[in-house]
Amino acid sequence: MKKFILAVALAATLAACAKRPDAIVQADIPMQAYTNLGCPQIAQLHTTEKKKLDDLSKQQISAANGDAFGVFLVGVPIGSVAGGDKEGEVAVSKGKVSAMESAALSKGCKL
Repeated sequence: MKKFILAVALAATLAACAKRPDAIVQADIPMQAYTNLGCPQIAQLHTTEKKKLDDLSKQQISAANGDAFGVFLVGVPIGSVAGGDKEGEVAVSKGKVSAMESAALSKGCKL
């Protein structure tokens, strides 16, 4: 019984760990949010958002690594507990980038 409780506790702890950026599903952002813009504006916003996504992804990787380290040492996902998990922000940023790329493609823009 003790092993079962320990296994459940470990599973719950691991479930609270931060995901790697590539495992985060993008948020559903409609491309219509960007189709009213011109190609130069879409390109500029795309560049800015891609940089933001790269920065958020680095922070998310750091949180995931911190969680793995914390769970290994003390059984607590330190990165997530400390507020380092950026899963929601990564999902939204991925969605924006995808929407911009779709809008640019529909307008014949090059990014």
